[in-house]
Amino acid sequence: MRNNFDDQLAKLNEMIINMGAMIEKAIKLAINALVNQDETMAKQAIAYDDEIDEVEKEIEAMCLRLLLQQQPVARDLRAISSALKMITDMERIGDQAADISEITLFLIGETYIKKLEHIPIMAEATAKMVTDSLDAYVRMDLELAQSVIDSDDYVDDLFDTIRNDLIELIKKDEKNGPQAVDLIMIAKYLERIGDHATNIAEWVVFYITGKHVED
Repeated sequence: MRNNFDDQLAKLNEMIINMGAMIEKAIKLAINALVNQDETMAKQAIAYDDEIDEVEKEIEAMCLRLLLQQQPVARDLRAISSALKMITDMERIGDQAADISEITLFLIGETYIKKLEHIPIMAEATAKMVTDSLDAYVRMDLELAQSVIDSDDYVDDLFDTIRNDLIELIKKDEKNGPQAVDLIMIAKYLERIGDHATNIAEWVVFYITGKHVED
């Protein structure tokens, strides 16, 4: 019985890794679409969100089966409950990648009011947070989970830089306003992705230690 349960937990980890790869791809598609003003990639990122939603449902169903059909001990319960919490954040990351691409579709054909310097850097940082948080879960790596939590300040600082730069452009010329607001919203979605990655890492800490990180 225990061997079967362990096999199911291994399968659960595999499904989470696959979902993680999907949201990483969604972020990459969304940002590449923005930088290159690529309509096809933007639409792919939007469509990809439906696939991510379906995988979330599959993982949720598997977690519930494990809870109902097996007799998990405390550590197993933490693994399953953490997975359920994590996939909620992962699904929202997919939503935000799609939201970025929705804005991108409105920006296609426009000349950007400034070079997109910090947004791609911010996207890369948040994508790394997502990857590392999921790696920390699979490897039960407390140090890696903590590094993700610590990285959130860096992403927040990038958001502040982007927002302040764009506000200055609005002050210089109010015609920059509509696009500047769109770019600030994109940066805000990236900040939220970082927040969700932080949430995932905090649930990893709970999984390993039994204690949830206090804000």
